[in-house]
Amino acid sequence: MLRKDEIYIVGHKNPDTDSICAAISYAYLKNRTGTGRPCVACRAGQINEETEFALRTFHHEPPAYLPDVGLQVSDMELDDTEGAPDSVTVRLAWDYMREFEKTTLPIMDGEGSLEGLLTVTDIANYYIDSYTKTIMSEARTKYYDIAATINGTVVCGNEYGYFMKGKVLVGATSHEQLLSLIEPDDLVILSDRKESQQLAIEAGASCLVVTLSVDISDEIRELANRYDCVVICTTFDTYSVARLINQSIPAKFLMRTKNLVCFEPDDFADDVKVTMGKTRYRDFPVVDRQGKFIGMISRRSVFNAKRKQVILVDHTEKSQAVDNLEQADILEIIDHHRIGTVETLQPVYFRGEPVGCTCTILFSMYQEAGVEIPSDIAGLMCSAIISDTLLFRSPTSTPRDERAGRELAKIAGIDIEEYAKQMFHAGSSLKGKTPEEILHQDYKKFIFGETVFGVGQISSMDADELEEIAGTLRPQLEIECGRGGTQMVFFMLTDILSETTTLLLSGKGSAALLRDAFGGEAEDGGTAVLPGVVSRKKQLIPAFMNALQNR
Repeated sequence: MLRKDEIYIVGHKNPDTDSICAAISYAYLKNRTGTGRPCVACRAGQINEETEFALRTFHHEPPAYLPDVGLQVSDMELDDTEGAPDSVTVRLAWDYMREFEKTTLPIMDGEGSLEGLLTVTDIANYYIDSYTKTIMSEARTKYYDIAATINGTVVCGNEYGYFMKGKVLVGATSHEQLLSLIEPDDLVILSDRKESQQLAIEAGASCLVVTLSVDISDEIRELANRYDCVVICTTFDTYSVARLINQSIPAKFLMRTKNLVCFEPDDFADDVKVTMGKTRYRDFPVVDRQGKFIGMISRRSVFNAKRKQVILVDHTEKSQAVDNLEQADILEIIDHHRIGTVETLQPVYFRGEPVGCTCTILFSMYQEAGVEIPSDIAGLMCSAIISDTLLFRSPTSTPRDERAGRELAKIAGIDIEEYAKQMFHAGSSLKGKTPEEILHQDYKKFIFGETVFGVGQISSMDADELEEIAGTLRPQLEIECGRGGTQMVFFMLTDILSETTTLLLSGKGSAALLRDAFGGEAEDGGTAVLPGVVSRKKQLIPAFMNALQNR
């Protein structure tokens, strides 16, 4: 579970082995050298079979999934308002709201789920507009709560029973008039006069509230028990009791339960702002997916929320980056590609070097920081270098890559050639994969002006396996064209041993771009063989970009 106090280190969408291993390795280095905040490796997409093999070999779980770095409710400071149980009285709810200067109080059921909201306005309207004498029985008010609200004591009857029928009546009149006013099940407020108490009980009152009294006579107790009448004694006078008694009703009777505006931790700030703009409320409840109350957010908390902080590895292309990157604070970029389209709001630490793999740069950074590389981290970094340089056969590979790769292999305790064969075989395996999964396991989108194209790649030491993949992928390339504005799709099937790529292509203009870039023609069915071309980054993409530039 990601936390808002963490710095997220993330590679590109459709992450390859370098993207994942670089994130893990750099997070380890940052946490050992100290940043003030914990760093955590993340992934912006599903990992491929090759990367899974590396993670499994060196006993690492895949990084946490982070598809979007947009500002969310989980990034905001929640108000410390505590939810109240649905049994709380209006009096207690008001006291809490006044003490802590809250205008909205969430009301929860016994399981902690949000039942409704009580606002200061709801309470004010209740006192201004409430004229009915039966509201306390309609609200099913507990006798214990009545006594607590008027600082009284239940001296007869079941204090945990409920006032469920009848009206509230003040018995400040003659006996004859009182007798004519009392109806069965009424609650009667009267003074400490024995005759009036007896009359009210015998008339069928369900509850007596005796003012200016701490007790009643034994005779009245016996009569009340015989008629099943609850008796509450209070030292307050009749006026005070009449003024306060309605505050004993449960708050849930006044709370709003319909059309509640609630948010969840995963909701994005932009959506929250739109919703808030359509209402007049100042505070809003936050609940989890099960409806459990978490806290409250205000309009101010949305605008004062701190953006997510991220470090990018292995890419500088916005089209390849995690969604809503523009809403996050980019702190650093570590990459070995061309400088792409990612923009930052402030100066950042940028380390871009012309080597074959991001983990080669990280190898140097470990040495510069004097941090020892554990065997598992060394294994992951070595896997990334093997993958990106095709075991040092790619034209992107440099002497630095090979030195780093072989040194890391020693630390990890692996035979680099034998391990490379196993890893490449795992990466090109078709077992259990759909054509779409094969296409996207190492797929990147590129934009040049108004031209949008995607390029995927699989490398293998088995030519027969690559031929099998070609037959599987051709129909999928046609499906991919048009998705998300993509006009052309290319897929590189790279034979590591022969250092040759069979290029599959689809989409209007793809054959012309191939011809302009490499001077060759595509065969029927959209296939071209490119001897000596094994690198997407250093050979294919630059050739395509130059061709588009020359147009």
